[in-house]
Amino acid sequence: MKMNEVKELDTRELVEKIENAETALQQMKLNHQVAPLENPSQIKIARRDIARMKTELRQRELNK
Repeated sequence: MKMNEVKELDTRELVEKIENAETALQQMKLNHQVAPLENPSQIKIARRDIARMKTELRQRELNK
């Protein structure tokens, strides 16, 4: 998810996406421990997407 896409979301959608992405990341990590993923870099991409979303959420909190 690009930063432009993250900025277009409203705060409630952003919080929901963060929760869903964190759940998906945990599931991905668990699946990777049991059987290796085809593309283990998906975990890295998911972490960075979550970080982008959390950064935007924090910026919105500080700019209020």
